[in-house]
Amino acid sequence: MGKGDTRWFVHDRFGMFIHWGLYALPARHEWIRNIERIPNEAYEIYFEMFNPDLFDPKAWAKAAREAGMKYFVITAKHHEGFCLWDTKYTDYKATNTAAGRDLLREVVDAFRAEGLKVGFYYSLLDWHHPDFTIDRLHPLRDLPAEEIAKLNAPRDIKRYAQYMRDQVTELLTNYGKIDILWFDFSYPDDNGKGCADWESEKMIELVHRLQPGIIVDNRLDLPGSGDIVTPEQYTPDKGMTDENGNPVAWEGCQTFSGSWGYHRDESTWKSPRMCIEMLINHVSRGGNLLMNVGPTSRGYLDARALDRLAAYGAWMKYNSRAIYGCCQPPEWFRTPEDCRCTWNPETGRLYLHCLVWPFKHIHLEGMSGKLRYAQLLADGSEIRIREEKCHNLNSSTPDGAVTLELPVLLPEQGCEVPVIELVLK
Repeated sequence: MGKGDTRWFVHDRFGMFIHWGLYALPARHEWIRNIERIPNEAYEIYFEMFNPDLFDPKAWAKAAREAGMKYFVITAKHHEGFCLWDTKYTDYKATNTAAGRDLLREVVDAFRAEGLKVGFYYSLLDWHHPDFTIDRLHPLRDLPAEEIAKLNAPRDIKRYAQYMRDQVTELLTNYGKIDILWFDFSYPDDNGKGCADWESEKMIELVHRLQPGIIVDNRLDLPGSGDIVTPEQYTPDKGMTDENGNPVAWEGCQTFSGSWGYHRDESTWKSPRMCIEMLINHVSRGGNLLMNVGPTSRGYLDARALDRLAAYGAWMKYNSRAIYGCCQPPEWFRTPEDCRCTWNPETGRLYLHCLVWPFKHIHLEGMSGKLRYAQLLADGSEIRIREEKCHNLNSSTPDGAVTLELPVLLPEQGCEVPVIELVLK
């Protein structure tokens, strides 16, 4: 894989994705230009009307920190081409809207002040740029072939690749240390674009020269250039590997609802419990979770997003040590049914996340003689361990196993998904 330093990344495990741009005004999906085939002229109304008068990045950053998130990644530029910073290379930027200032800088400053590491998302697609050729994902793709050919004739993808390098130079030069750079995305087949169009080798060399140690994702269509694998909108059922089959750092990017950008009418919002389980599932398989919020066009996080972030915070307050520094359990540990297990290899402690609270025992196979102590992580209360046969009980300990004797009721705090901490001998 690439040259980035992922040590902090695989420790911190939990980050905030922020999708924010002009698409927050129509509020019906960040791909609205693609979905509704909107040309530049019709989309211009959103640029003219963009006025985030309630923009408060300090509130975003506070919500992220209180949720237990340790880093963030924000869309400096999404596929629509609108830039949140005062770039020298286009007029299509926040400083030319009613906002009148560099919004990206305020976000970076706010999140740094809360102790979070900084990440930028930069779209390789740009449906606004005059040199970005019309392809199968472009809003103008349904025009007659001869009209597309005419529009593409003066466009030069090499000029566009240089434009991207110029903008990435700004992002990696003017905002201090940047910890993650998230490129999105390549689609080289069937009238698409890939590493030759992006000039990915030049881009990755530039990135590592400007910010040594930065983590770069795997979406430049350049084998070996990525530091992390980035499954999107699904949870892998096991740890992930690179193209050579070697284990690799990975990060699932997920949404609270079905959209990345603010979507007023989207109704498939995940429950708070489901969101917590997603975090557990990612870490128990050796991955990070990058959970997305889509601020409104006025610049605040809506009540639905704040509710889910608060649910993370309420659970992480008591259970964060089952997440930070943790990964999948060692191969010799057999995770019981209806549970997930995370393991901190530094402390040697295992964490049993009980997705279904059983009545009244959990048997840990193959753990006889290996367990020193067990406790409910939420309140630090002892979970009694039984290894000897108890034939007068309905649930006798199987051979070679250890039985955890569980309380019927759980404490009110920190037990949305209860966690049992296992201390090994």
